[in-house]
Amino acid sequence: MSSDFEAYEQEFGTLTAEVTNKVGRIPKLSGEEKTQLVLNVDKQLEEVRELLEQMDLEVREVPVQSRAMYSSRLKSYKQEMEKLEKDFKRSRIAYSDEVRNELLGDDGGSSETQLIKLREERAHLLDNTERLERSSRRLEAGYQIAVETGKHQRRTMEREV
Repeated sequence: MSSDFEAYEQEFGTLTAEVTNKVGRIPKLSGEEKTQLVLNVDKQLEEVRELLEQMDLEVREVPVQSRAMYSSRLKSYKQEMEKLEKDFKRSRIAYSDEVRNELLGDDGGSSETQLIKLREERAHLLDNTERLERSSRRLEAGYQIAVETGKHQRRTMEREV
């Protein structure tokens, strides 16, 4: 079992390193190249989320005496994922501001306070979206636990009969 978890850890390390590299490049690019990189990073982040879900399932199967160690490692990976998602959202905000300026022209009439307010509102919306995504993942994990528990109870009842 631990070898599966360790394989997931290696894949997590590889994927997060790639994402970190790409997130750092987003603000330096423009046009179609930037758009493609944003889409690519979004897809890779989804892979990392799925990987974390697999790791979570593996931790549940670990013997009780080792579970705390694996849970602690998984928790740190989840924290790293949250940081990656925030960094990606920041790079997308910068990207959105750049696209907006290209489309509307750099309007000298717009005040600095309006731009700050727009950025704050955008960040707030992104935070709310992130909370909704986390809640959805938690609901899905709870559903999986319920399904697993139901299967386990059925097996137990079948053995008793």
